[in-house]
Amino acid sequence: MPIENIYSIDFFYDLLYIMFLVGAVVFVSLYFVDAGYGKMRSEKWGPAINNKVGWLLMECPVFFVMLYLYFKSFPLYDGVTKQAPYWLFFLIFEFHYFQRSFVFPFLLKGKGKMPLVIMLLSVIWNLINGYIQGYWLFHLAPQHYPELYTTSWIMSPQFIIGTIIFFTGWIINMHSDHVIRHLRQPGDTNHYLPKKGMYKYVTSANYLGEITEWLGFAILTWSLAGLLFFWFSCCNLVPRSNAIYKKYEEEFPDEFDRKKLKRIIPFIY
Repeated sequence: MPIENIYSIDFFYDLLYIMFLVGAVVFVSLYFVDAGYGKMRSEKWGPAINNKVGWLLMECPVFFVMLYLYFKSFPLYDGVTKQAPYWLFFLIFEFHYFQRSFVFPFLLKGKGKMPLVIMLLSVIWNLINGYIQGYWLFHLAPQHYPELYTTSWIMSPQFIIGTIIFFTGWIINMHSDHVIRHLRQPGDTNHYLPKKGMYKYVTSANYLGEITEWLGFAILTWSLAGLLFFWFSCCNLVPRSNAIYKKYEEEFPDEFDRKKLKRIIPFIY
């Protein structure tokens, strides 16, 4: 495919709608096949690499794709993408992925491994998602919809509500990861049911935080691209939360009966 084709509006929308369908397939599939990383790690997924290296390699591509697309836009649209809304979209997105790519992997404890195939599939998704988010925000929107993200957008209900939701999700996600990392003391190999923060209500509080973040991003950008990110996050994480729920339920049956925990959405699922 000629490189210029990836900058066509037809290619963008074709890929966008295909990925909505792929998300639906992923959602159904993960109720029958456990994604083989983290608690669900299985030898059947084949060769594995160090967990820290895997997380770094699979998350950083989207950080760099967004970086490239944002700065590439500068000479193309008479400085439009240097205006406050575009700058804030860029900062909010990269804020998440800087932490996810260059901080989170080095906070992981132990010597866990990640299947190579899982890492490669995640790289493909992150490259596609980085292109979709960056091309919409920094190329398609300023070229074809210049009236959409004017400076007044940052005072719109969508931007204000979406930003609040995004950072609420980020706080939930960060705190939940912290709780998981500190379940055991050094040398302890026992398994524990997390109980702090949103783990009082759901067994996958970290995933709750993640999908809340991207719901906020979909709202603050008010775009199909942002909606795809939220949709795909749900399609991946909701069925995975079900697998984690069942694993905890087997390990801690008494606590489950007492706590009435849900999977990923408090009081609902």
